[in-house]
This record gives sequence, C-alpha cells and structure tokens, in this order.
Amino acid sequence: MKYLWLAGTAMVAATGAAAPGTAQTVTPKAAAEPASPASSAYPTSAAGDGNTVGGYNQSRWAEDWRKYCDPAKRDDFIDALKCVKLTEDGKSYVTFSGELRTRVNVTTNPNLRDVQQQRQDIARIVGGADVHLGDHFRVFGELGRAELQGINLGAPGGNLRNQLAVQQLFAEVKGKALGLDVGVRAGRQEFFDGPQLLTVGRDNNTLYFVLDGVRAYARGKNARIDVFDLNYVTYGFQGISDDKTNPDVRFTGATFGFRLPPKLFGGSKLYLDPFVWRLRNRRATWGPTTALEERYFLGLHAYGDAGPVNIDWTVNNQRGTFANRPISAWQAFIAQTYRLGQKPDAPRVGVHFDYGSGGGSYQRQGDLNTTSGLFGNNIYYSYGLFLTPTNLLYAAPNVSFTPLKGVRVAAEYGFAWRPDEFDAVYRASGAPWAGTQNVRGKKVAEIARLQAVWTITPRLSFTGRYEHFKADTVLQRANLKSSDFWAGWLSFRF
Repeated sequence: MKYLWLAGTAMVAATGAAAPGTAQTVTPKAAAEPASPASSAYPTSAAGDGNTVGGYNQSRWAEDWRKYCDPAKRDDFIDALKCVKLTEDGKSYVTFSGELRTRVNVTTNPNLRDVQQQRQDIARIVGGADVHLGDHFRVFGELGRAELQGINLGAPGGNLRNQLAVQQLFAEVKGKALGLDVGVRAGRQEFFDGPQLLTVGRDNNTLYFVLDGVRAYARGKNARIDVFDLNYVTYGFQGISDDKTNPDVRFTGATFGFRLPPKLFGGSKLYLDPFVWRLRNRRATWGPTTALEERYFLGLHAYGDAGPVNIDWTVNNQRGTFANRPISAWQAFIAQTYRLGQKPDAPRVGVHFDYGSGGGSYQRQGDLNTTSGLFGNNIYYSYGLFLTPTNLLYAAPNVSFTPLKGVRVAAEYGFAWRPDEFDAVYRASGAPWAGTQNVRGKKVAEIARLQAVWTITPRLSFTGRYEHFKADTVLQRANLKSSDFWAGWLSFRF
C-alpha cells in the first residue's frame, strides 16, 4: 500500500479535468449501467477488471450499483446498502459489500501420498466499502478473515488461515482526457488483466491473491492500454499488521486491448490483447538453485464470441535470465466451446489444449526452458491443486448444461503429459513433485472432474465438486498415488 499517496496527489489534476476450472460467481440482481455510454466506452467485459455476471464481480470494486440510489428501485434493506448517499445529489456515496462462505474439502492421499485423508473445514468472511467522492475519486477497502479447522491439515498458508487481513485497500482517480476514460489506481488490489491461466485472483483460496502498487489505464471506444507496477503480497496469520508487501517479487508491464469489428464472422464480440510483462523474483527456485530471476512475457490473448462459438486463446514467449542463465520458454492455451442452442444457458461442448515447455530446471548451465504460471487459475487442471502449466501438455474435452432451472453442471476429462522427461512435474503452487525429475516417462495423469452450481437465490448459491485424479506412469514411478477430491460450499454475497 506504499503507493496509496500517489492517487491522492493525482486527485487534484483529475478533479480539474470503472469451464470447471473457472471461478464461479452468484448471479445477482442486475446493476446499473456504467456512466459512460456504450457507444463511446470500451466494453467492461474486456477492460481487464474481471468478469461481471448480472452485476457481481469477484472484485467488488468493479461493480456498479448506482441504480439503488433511488429508493423506489430497492427491494429490501440490503439493496439500501448498495448506495448510501453522502450528498443530496448522490454523486458521493458508499457501496457496502460482503461475503460469507462455508466450505468443506475432503482429499484422499493428500500430497499424492498413501496417508490419512485430509478434511478442511473452511470459512471465508469478507466485508468491504467502496467510497465514491464525486465523479473522479474513490477509495475501496476490504477486510477478510480466513478460518480453517479439520483433519491432517499440514502447514496451511496465510491465505487459508488468517485472523484478519487487509485484502484490498486502494484509492482511484479517474476522469476524461483527449476523449478517453483514464485513471490511476494505487494501493493493494486484485489484478485480472490477462488470460486466467496467468493472472487471476484465485477464488478457490479463502483469501484472494492480491498485489500492492500502481495501475493506470486509458480506454477508448475500440482500444485500451493498462500499465502497472505491482509487488506480490505475503499474508501472515494474525491481524492486519502482518500481511506484508513482498519486495522480492515485482510484477510490471503493459496490457493492450483491441475490439475487433463486430461484423466479423457475421456478428461477433472478439478481442485481441497483446501484453508485455516482467516478473522479477530475487528468490526464484528451479531445481536445486535459488537465485535472481528476470522473466519477460511477450504474448497475445484472443477471446470472445463468434455466434455460438466462444474462444479463449493465448500464446506467450518467456525470455530473460535465471542465475545468469538464459530463459527460453513457451506457453499456449487453446480453449473453445460451442453452444448447442440459442439461449445463454444452452448446453455447451468444448475442448482445451494447453502446453507449457519444460527443461533445464535441474541443470546449472544452458537454457532454462520451464515456463512460469505467474498467479493463474490454480484449479484449472485439478481441483486438488496437483498440476500447473509448467512442463505440461494437457488435453480435455468438456461439457456444461443446465438440467434444472438455476443449476449449472460442468464435466471434464483431462489427459496430462510432460514434454520434457528430465524435468519434474509441477503442482499448482509452482513447486515440483519430488522425485519426478529422476524417473522417465511422459504420461502424468488422467483427471475426471464434475462441478455443479445451484443458484438458490440471487445472493445465495451452493457449489459441489468431485474429482478423481488417476496417477499415471511418471507419478507412479515416483511412488505417488491417485487421489479423490470432494468439496461443497454455501456462499452468501451482497
């Protein structure tokens, strides 16, 4: 939060002049439209602020509930909390938000070892306030508590057990310049501006993955640019004073966005986002070596809808140095689904193919070919957090459908291999599975996954998950086992 003062300084200028592996959100009441007319503003769904469904976003600051400033449009007392006026004209107001999630996870053979099953009894408690002071300045703050009990818990991190944490706290200044929507956001914040396998807040965690720093943006009708300078945040376990900015891990760069002509393919909503990023980690670890790493990401993200087809494609090349060794690595994420009907909730069938290069982690010279997954979607390949897109080749057909009103079911069957037999298999944390670098073979695992989300009311939902992770040749030769995973949770959001 060391950059928070920058937004306050910039305020002066602005006042003179917004698959089974994916995060699930509750479908709430519709919110008010953004202040900028759709004809002149960059689409909010592609602006790099996460996904908004019916008004709700994982990042609560990305929501717009100004319609509830009018008491006639409120249905209950909770609606009144979405717009508490600070001035008579309603230009200054506070939006309160909160979430209570109770969850149970059960994992057999945790850490893929033949040991007692693990049970995690988890509670997420979050409260936030979005304070808008006029049209150009706001402050958003969010506190979170993570509770954890159960059996065979091991050593849980601060994102799973935390008495109280400042999950987010930032100031934002925004306005118009040269016909563009411009703004600066400074402080502790979530970051979604990229493909979900590289940058996402990780809703699977009890506390979200957040960063400290500055993000600035400029958005026109058909193009945008976001630049940022952020450090990772390391959660403690106690009160708000032990959740610290990590000076050793710094994430900087720029993401561009272009809206393609909607007449393409007979009508479409497609976007291209080139990105240039740098990750600087003073204590990066590959194999037996811990050293300074400077890793650059040069990539292109294409996504959106063309008729019944939805695509999400990413290619990125990673360059730089690790322990004075050159980095040369590639990733490709190719996902697409096809809608079998006209309605938005019609069944969808799809498949995704993913590749992350590997090699060189256990050598002390030559190129390092292992890819970094940054802080991407850690459940995309396994609900049990057993895989990540490093030294990985993955293919998975999938289907989703709505058997009952308000219930969405998604199923997937995945096949995992490793491209380099002399490198390890890596788990969602980025750590290698011990011993896998010493055995030969390509086939890693097969994974069957099922998820159902029941939207009970606009604010209340229940999610259930099941996964069977079948260890194959590589994991078996490293004496690792298969695992079953069950999870269920009830989430209330307002």
